[in-house]
This record gives sequence, C-alpha cells and structure tokens, in this order.
Amino acid sequence: HLAFGAGPHVCLGAFLARTLARPIGELTAATQRIARGELGLQVPVRTHDELGKLASSFNSMSADLEKASRLRRQMTADIAHDLRTPLSVILGYSEALQDEKLPGTPEVYGAMYRQAQQLNRLIDDLRILSLADAGQLSLQRRAVLPGDLLDHTAIAYLPQAEERGVRLSVAADGVPTIWVDPDRLVQVLGNLVGNALRHTPDGGLIALAAGKTGERVVLSVTDSGPGIPPEDLPHIFERFYRGDKARVDDGASGLGLAIARSLIEAHGGQIAAENVATGGARFTIALPVGNPNPVGRVAA
Repeated sequence: HLAFGAGPHVCLGAFLARTLARPIGELTAATQRIARGELGLQVPVRTHDELGKLASSFNSMSADLEKASRLRRQMTADIAHDLRTPLSVILGYSEALQDEKLPGTPEVYGAMYRQAQQLNRLIDDLRILSLADAGQLSLQRRAVLPGDLLDHTAIAYLPQAEERGVRLSVAADGVPTIWVDPDRLVQVLGNLVGNALRHTPDGGLIALAAGKTGERVVLSVTDSGPGIPPEDLPHIFERFYRGDKARVDDGASGLGLAIARSLIEAHGGQIAAENVATGGARFTIALPVGNPNPVGRVAA
C-alpha cells in the first residue's frame, strides 16, 4: 500500500520541480549573460506567484541597467564633444601663433580666453554634478528672504534685459525666510533667468515671483517666449538632453538645468518646468520653510 500510494506524490513532486526549475533556470542564465555585459535582457513571466514577481523585477532591473548604460555612453560622448570644441579652437590659434601665420592681436587672445573659460565652466559643472551624485555637495546655509534672492538675480541680469527692452519684474512681498545656501540659489535662479532671456522676444517680460504654499516657499521664473516643446518637457532636466538645445542648454556645457535640479534637491526641494496658458515657460522651485533636516553633507 505504501508503494502504491507514493506514485501520485512522486508525479506531483516531479511536476512541481519542473515548474520551478524552468523559470529559475531562465533567470540564472539571464543573470549570467548580464554579468557578461549583455544588458537589457528580458525573461518570460510565466506565473503570477513569487517567481513571477521575481521575473518581473529582474526585467525591470535589466531594462534600467541598459538605459543607464546607454545614457552614460551618450553623456561620455557629449562631454568629449564639448571638451573637444574649445580645445580645437585653442590649439588652432596656438599653432597659428607659433608658426607666425596669425598676428598676436587682442582679438585672437580674447577668443582663446573665452574658449578657456568655456572649458573651465564645463569642468566646474561636472565637479558639481559628481559631488551631488556622491551626496557630498557642500551647502553654506543661512536664513534668507526669497525676495532678496530674486532682487539680486534681477539686478544681475538687468543690463542684458534692458539691451533688448525686456522687462524684469519681481514680486515677493510677505514671504517667510528660507534656510538655504544663497550663492547656490542665486546660481540656479541666474541659470533660469539667463535661459529665459534667450527665449523672450524683444520687448517681452520675465516675471520673478515668490509665494508660500503650505510649508513650502515657491520661487518661479516665467517668460513670455514660445514655451517648451511638449515632447521635451519630461526630459528637460536630464544631463546633455538634446531636444530644443537652445532651451535646455545654458550656453556653456548643456548641464545648466541638470545642475539646477541637483542643487535644489540638495536643499530638500523640487524644481519643475511647465508651459503657461498665455504662452511662455515657467520654472518653479519649491523649498522648505525654516531649517529642514539637510539633504547630503552641509558644511559648518
């Protein structure tokens, strides 16, 4: 009787073993291929149990790894391109000067200096991003009135705006202080206003404003330009994103908005972009009121 009764159990056990072995074998093989550098592999999701969830998680991880690798390759290529362009100009001028094919005029030296400045900006931008990625971005926080930050930024860009008849307005009455690194915030706001100036037609308007929403202070920069193409909006803060290049590029490295996001997130805030119904683009920065728990390392 014992021998007779064991038959169905043995069959069931063999069936379960085969059912488990197949997806586990597929996951094992796919894991080994990913370890050899074949990113993006997907395995079949055959069940809705724990093994099925594991397969789904594996597929998601594999897709994320492939995307990260692709973006890293693209960023490396973009960095190489942005380094090569000013270097080529400097080397070209240097060779021409050395061979006495070009006279050493103030214009020539000025052009070389501007290209060297561009290289220096790119290196600084990459350094900021690497510190932010490592959670080691140093912030010198203190209590600051948002209106003072907006006023400082508007004054810095006033000559450029007046040249083209663009009006800069500031509205920030009655907004409480925020605990931030003022130099970093002015850097972000300057990037946004400079970007807005490049897209605001002559005689247009750039509005800087601050207000309080719940426990957050919201800073905004709104321009009267053509706005951001809808297909670019989801990617506008990505590094070296090449959509509307003039809109997302800061004129130096293509990292301006990516750095802005890193700096705001280091303050425990969020930055976003949208098109406004009346035309133009609006960038908003939401920051905690008071002295929040710092995100990342804060210098004493």
